[in-house]
Amino acid sequence: MSTDIEKAPEALQQLVADSDTGGRKPTGWTAGVVFTVCLLWALFQYWYASPLPFEFGIGILNDTEARAIHLAFALFLAFLAWPAFKRSPRNRVPWVDWLLAGVAAFAGAYVMLFYAELATRPGTPTTVDVAVSVVGLLLLLEATRRAVGWPMAVLAVIFLAYCMLGPWLPEVIAHRGASLNRLISHMWLTTEGVYGIALGVSAGTIFVYVLFGALLDRGGGGNYMMQVSFAALGHLRGGPAKVAVVSSALNGTISGSSVANVVSGGIFTIPLMKKAGYGGVKAGAIETMSSVDGQIMPPVMGAAAFLMVEYVGIPYSDIVKHAFLPAILSYIGLFYIVHLEALKLGMQPIVKRTPTPLRDRVMRNALGVTGTVVLVCALYYLILGFKAVLGPAAPYAVGALVLALYLVAVWQAASCPDLATDIDIDNPKPLQTWPTVRAGLHFIMPIGILIWCLMVEEMSPALAAFWAVTSLAVLMATQHPLIALFRRLPMGNAWQESWRSVLDGFHNGARNMIGIGVATATAGIVVGGITLTGLGLRMTEFVELVSQGSVILMLLFVAISCLVIGLGVPTTANYVLVRTLMAPVVVELGAQSGLIIPLIAVHMFVFYYGIMADITPPVGLATFAASAISGEDSLQTGIQGFIYAARTLILPFIWIFNPQLLLINVEDLAETLRVIAASIVAMLLFAAITMNWFRIKSRWWENVLLGIAVVLLFRPDVFMDRLAPPYRDAPPAEVFDIARDKPEDGRMVFVLQGTTLEGRDLTKTVAVQLGAKGEDGRKRLDEAGLRLVGLGDQLQVAQVKFGSRAAKSGFEQGWDVVAVKMPSGRATPHWFYLPALLLVALVWWSQGRRMAVPRTLKVA
Repeated sequence: MSTDIEKAPEALQQLVADSDTGGRKPTGWTAGVVFTVCLLWALFQYWYASPLPFEFGIGILNDTEARAIHLAFALFLAFLAWPAFKRSPRNRVPWVDWLLAGVAAFAGAYVMLFYAELATRPGTPTTVDVAVSVVGLLLLLEATRRAVGWPMAVLAVIFLAYCMLGPWLPEVIAHRGASLNRLISHMWLTTEGVYGIALGVSAGTIFVYVLFGALLDRGGGGNYMMQVSFAALGHLRGGPAKVAVVSSALNGTISGSSVANVVSGGIFTIPLMKKAGYGGVKAGAIETMSSVDGQIMPPVMGAAAFLMVEYVGIPYSDIVKHAFLPAILSYIGLFYIVHLEALKLGMQPIVKRTPTPLRDRVMRNALGVTGTVVLVCALYYLILGFKAVLGPAAPYAVGALVLALYLVAVWQAASCPDLATDIDIDNPKPLQTWPTVRAGLHFIMPIGILIWCLMVEEMSPALAAFWAVTSLAVLMATQHPLIALFRRLPMGNAWQESWRSVLDGFHNGARNMIGIGVATATAGIVVGGITLTGLGLRMTEFVELVSQGSVILMLLFVAISCLVIGLGVPTTANYVLVRTLMAPVVVELGAQSGLIIPLIAVHMFVFYYGIMADITPPVGLATFAASAISGEDSLQTGIQGFIYAARTLILPFIWIFNPQLLLINVEDLAETLRVIAASIVAMLLFAAITMNWFRIKSRWWENVLLGIAVVLLFRPDVFMDRLAPPYRDAPPAEVFDIARDKPEDGRMVFVLQGTTLEGRDLTKTVAVQLGAKGEDGRKRLDEAGLRLVGLGDQLQVAQVKFGSRAAKSGFEQGWDVVAVKMPSGRATPHWFYLPALLLVALVWWSQGRRMAVPRTLKVA
């Protein structure tokens, strides 16, 4: 089956190719070579993510070797897939690019090919080592220029120059400098630079998730999500825009590219939005925001979620939990915005469906939701029962159950008409929701397997993706023959086409990964430059100087910096850059100001603002794609998209001060439900303020009241802090008892005093997340990487383990523990939700009175 991108006009396909997969389309034997190399790369990554190497004892690689092979494939394909210049041939590969591809692949694989030899001479590279590394760096920069864009290549060159020219720079950013040998060894021959964490996550985890998304799209999953969205929402007022929002949210769960999201959905939704009355600029902006927000949607989050696991040091399931509510709020806000736009413009549905009584709709939806919940719960407890009763044989029973469910789902699909491969833009027809859902139920199963393995079995992200990819490949290979069998139709060449679609999906996955592999390697140059020169400390001092101690000014500066850094950079590399440059700044300056900021909140802050660069004029790549479809000016589309993005842009500032938005410090289910409900209402109100429309056009004082309600709902602690402090100081001597009594994954807050490397005396507030509950508080702290020692009545940080949660949270060895912060036991700030709801009711009543006036006049 063709992918959604392949349905787009040639110019749009070329735009996506130039951005994501490579703008060159060779023919003949060259195309066969590219296809074969992509397939070999995908199969290698599939093998590497699987448990098979350990089962058979074959092909077991350490992290460095796997990263080297990953980079070698990415560099080789980058020179074949991307032409050097716009005027370069696109239907063939010049001999120069073949030469560069071969040399780059050798340089990329060098640390794997000569791993044993390099291990005997750490820090003392030979002439050959230096020569290969220099060539490798230069070719990596050229591959970055082609596959990622000049902004990231220039940034890497700047950091390389900064490493070399340290002694001759202005005093504020000067450093000792680095010799060529030291620089090359750091960047190319160790895991501090190119072969660092970012490339490791790309090789170990990101590839299999991108492969999963490519297979799902090739198998028809992307089209299924679009058709279900259109069936459920296309007949509503402003339906095409609502379809864009929901389908992009669904695609965003497994997609890693906002540009591809825009094109795959926008070729249908943007023309339909224009037909509905939104206009080209607003239609393009809505699709852009819908697709860009897909990068913040768990579980993939543009592949950044897997990097956060490494950088933050918490389980993947926690990353998903913290990211879920803000992503949902962002989409709810956008959905409400497009609804208000439809009301303001007086739109009517462009697709008419036979009306059904309200009672029937409510009953049908209630039965659907209830039935789904019951089925999911039944499967959950049935599988747990298998594991409890059958023990080691349980996987066979679970496999049989999954097979049976798959056959039932395919049988249901066979009993329904085939899904249309596109939406008729000129004459759209209404679709029935339940038959459309039934026609592709089997596409939900690989996603369900992925979520089960991640969240219930708590497998590693790579292993979970392996099983999801395996199930999806089986689905793609068998769905069409089985549907033909159930319909009692001749199979023809169904088997051959199905296996061909699997191979095409593996090829597409590898093509999608070329730019990501190159970008994460280049991001390692920036990371290596910072670790080699100590730039992170200078960056903190600079931002502190600019902000003059103001947390708000500091956050604004960091947000703007993330927007600039992210211009023209893919999501994954974008996060690596902003995390490396800006996240430590927020952690350190926030701690110095006494603000307790969870580490995940900091990383989510810089990630969100880096992502927003995709819509920021004048470089936003997603905006260019949307304006190419709508035929409108890209600058106007970007500005309108930035206005719509306001509801996303406020969220990071809120969770920095109120981490409950990330479901942190939420004690029980009742509190969780209150936070979620209040946040949803606050987001709807904020969207209404930005549109100046609630029930009807709002007056200025109504927007003021709604704004106060938004603050009360999003930040009830602002008002409660005026009445009672959130924490009380406990003596340091009680620290181990406090650690023992903390719940699982609870946080401990410390006030530390000490002297920095520059000789400054500082006091800062830091927090560390504890792990599993235990009887020994000292051991719980030690597991978090923090070792404390008593010196008389004083307590001091004796050791902070490198790379631990404590180290990442800002603890420093040798600093004194002044106090341990404990909850003060005050009343919950959620009481302030009540006056917020009263203000909303007042505005609702006021606007309702104005809405009644025209009807009264009409009767008179």
